[in-house]
Amino acid sequence: LKQVRHLLGFIEPLLQALLPQHADITLVDHGAGKSYLGFMLYDAFFKTQARQGQVIGVETRAELVARSQELAARMGFDGMRFLPLSVAQAAHSSELPARIDVVTALHACDTATDDAIAFGLQHQAQHIVIVPCCQAELAAHLRAVKSAAVHNNPLFELWRRPLHTREFGSHFTNVLRCLQLEAHGYQVSVTELVGWEHSMKNELIVATRGAGPARKSAARLNEMLETLGLSEMRTRYFTPLLESQSQTQI
Repeated sequence: LKQVRHLLGFIEPLLQALLPQHADITLVDHGAGKSYLGFMLYDAFFKTQARQGQVIGVETRAELVARSQELAARMGFDGMRFLPLSVAQAAHSSELPARIDVVTALHACDTATDDAIAFGLQHQAQHIVIVPCCQAELAAHLRAVKSAAVHNNPLFELWRRPLHTREFGSHFTNVLRCLQLEAHGYQVSVTELVGWEHSMKNELIVATRGAGPARKSAARLNEMLETLGLSEMRTRYFTPLLESQSQTQI
C-alpha cells in the first residue's frame, strides 16, 4: 500500500499536466494484478477531475480481471476497463484506443517491463512510469557469454560471481531501458520509489516525451551491448528507428 500511494504521488501531477490538453485521458496499467494502482488513481483523479478519461488494466490472470471488473461495477467506476491479455498481446489488441497518454507498470516481472515500454513507445505515450521487477533475462545472457573474449574484458569482474551476475544484470537492464527511452525522445528520471525496507525492487523510472530522439543514446546503447558481448539482445532494445540512429555517432 505504501508503494502504491507513493507511486500515486508521482503519477497524479503528470495527469494534472495533461488535463489542459484533453479531458479524455487514457492510462493503461500493465501487469495490473488486483489493480490496486488503477483503483487508487481512478478514485483520486479520474472520478472527480477527468470523468471523460479511462483507466485500462491489462492482466493475464482471468480471475483477477473478473474480480476487478466486479469491484469497479460495485464502486460505480464506469471509466475503468480490464483486459485479460499479456502486455505483448495488448500491443496488437483492437480493444485499446489508438491514443494512450500514460503507461504504467508496477513490478511487471522480467521482460513484461520491456513489453510495457515497447507498448508505450508504439503508442507514443506522453508518459511512461515503471517500477521494474525480477530482471532475469540479461543475467542469463551474461552467464552464457563467459567466453575467452569476455574474460579479456576487465569489466567482466562486475558479473563474474553469481550474486554479482544477478545484481549487475538487474542494474544493467534498467540502464539499457533508460537509454532506449532517451533514444526515442523521452526525458528520463530515475529515483527510489520507497525505502528499501519495503521492497528490494525499488527503482522508479519516469519517462516523458521530449523534443526529439537522442542519437547519442542510441549509439551508446549499441556500444554497451557490443562491449559486453550482448549483441544478440539488440532485438530487445532496437526498433528500426534506433537502428538508423545508432549508425550516427555524436
